[in-house]
Amino acid sequence: MIDRSTIERIIDAAKVEEVVSDFVALRKRGINLLGLCPFHDEKTPSFIVSPAKNIWKCFGCGKAGDSVRFIMEHEHYSYPEALRFLAQKYGIIIEEKERTPEELMAQNEMSGFMFKMENDPRI
Repeated sequence: MIDRSTIERIIDAAKVEEVVSDFVALRKRGINLLGLCPFHDEKTPSFIVSPAKNIWKCFGCGKAGDSVRFIMEHEHYSYPEALRFLAQKYGIIIEEKERTPEELMAQNEMSGFMFKMENDPRI
């Protein structure tokens, strides 16, 4: 498990314009950057990157997020895999720790609770 402080360091280091520009040709438009969306075919750019907000959004397909979400969508990675990818890109060492039995039990209880909520016809 990647600890919270390391996740925050990765997210702080991963500037959205740097991450996205590795995969999408971007050009300046006002304070934002514009490009063709890598998630669907388009001829007119509808993919916007906001360096000020550190987010991206495609107004064509509706996908949006931060640097981690972009890597997850583009590379088809899980959240931890995307974090590892970005950590490697920015030279951040990840020290993973094992979950305690209490943490595993709490996660399993929460998963079971969420499953019950999703399948409860009264909700």
